[in-house]
Amino acid sequence: MNKIVRWSITAALAGFLFGFDTVVISGADKKLQALWDSSDSFHGWVVISSALWGTVLGAIFAGIPTDKWGRKNTLIAIGLLYSISAIGSALANDPITFAFFRFIGGVGVGISTIAAPAYISEISPADKRGKLVGFYQFSLVFGILIAFLSNFLLSGIGDNDWRWMVGVEAFPAIIYTLFILSVPKSPRWLLINGKPEEAGKILQLINPNRNVDEMIQEIQKNNAMPESHEHIFMKKYRFPLILAFLIAFFNQTSGINAFLYYAPRIFEEAGLGESTALLSSVGIGVTNMVFTLIGINLIDRLGRRQLMYIGSIGYIISLSLVACAFFFGWEGMAVPIFLFIFIAAHAIGQGTIIWVFISEIFPNHLRGSGQSFGCSVHWVLAAAIPAAVPFLFSSIGAGMVFAFFAFMMVLQLLFVKFMMPETKGITLEELSNILIGNK
Repeated sequence: MNKIVRWSITAALAGFLFGFDTVVISGADKKLQALWDSSDSFHGWVVISSALWGTVLGAIFAGIPTDKWGRKNTLIAIGLLYSISAIGSALANDPITFAFFRFIGGVGVGISTIAAPAYISEISPADKRGKLVGFYQFSLVFGILIAFLSNFLLSGIGDNDWRWMVGVEAFPAIIYTLFILSVPKSPRWLLINGKPEEAGKILQLINPNRNVDEMIQEIQKNNAMPESHEHIFMKKYRFPLILAFLIAFFNQTSGINAFLYYAPRIFEEAGLGESTALLSSVGIGVTNMVFTLIGINLIDRLGRRQLMYIGSIGYIISLSLVACAFFFGWEGMAVPIFLFIFIAAHAIGQGTIIWVFISEIFPNHLRGSGQSFGCSVHWVLAAAIPAAVPFLFSSIGAGMVFAFFAFMMVLQLLFVKFMMPETKGITLEELSNILIGNK
């Protein structure tokens, strides 16, 4: 089991790079705009958002390398993308070059949301799968926190401090790439590609108390079901496809990314000053990390649905209180406290669950493309919803925006109660048979 934990943590480090890469640009934001004298529009859509467009593209097409080259080889490629992006961004002397290298890093982010959870889910015993895949989300929020801290420590070291901020990511990226070389390939991917002996050795390490031949037969029986022309949009796979869509849809209609991107603006709307900057960065990062750690330690005990119930209720309460604060003019620390409750609810619920759940619900031969669909929904909404927030705040008001997010979480609660299956402790092959039976 120690080997499986080590392999899972190694693969989950892709999440650390994801979180670090996403947030590190915040430290260089204003300095880059001043350096290149960019307009607000060009700076926002090209310099800052280039990584996000790469993420969307990476998520859309990640299923191809993940299924064709294998989970491990794709994880190696992710490390190379992050390394190239960090070094290239640090050395860039114009905004287009900078945006190009940030775009490459974004592609790595998008692919990592598919390849890393897929790999971990396929090497994990059924009773430990939630916790082990949850390492990815924990690494992600830890990466966010370290990026905030790194930006703070590197700020002011010189005129080119922004180069160090974006370039320092190369160090963990190179280390991750070297570490990932030491993990084995996914046994389920090996079986799909006709390598039972190699797969058997890894399966024996994963489940030492089970007969290897029986495990291989069980997986191969599941793999034998598909025909070469099968795809995730076939009628028989409609139920897991709907589940992937809805879990990703509700993740973003909670307003989580809108809040993370615009926390200072939200606090300002609530009547607070610039002194909340530290609170809205390091404080949010710590809260997110602590409750994510709680979530991944509960996910295999309480189950996915139970954590989603807890998170949904926390969302509804906190978002409703934030909306009321804006409607009734509550000032002071009320809004930050409510939003910290919101972050805790997200971390213990959707934050812990989404990558685990999407990596579990598709059959082995379609896992990459199925995850790609779910993660693409997530990232398209992650781009669209925050983009609309400034306009919505000025047109209908922050209170109405948060009231809408609260209403969507009521719908999420209904989704959990009436549609979401419990996947705790069930093998991937058994899950596949159960969910396809809902066609």
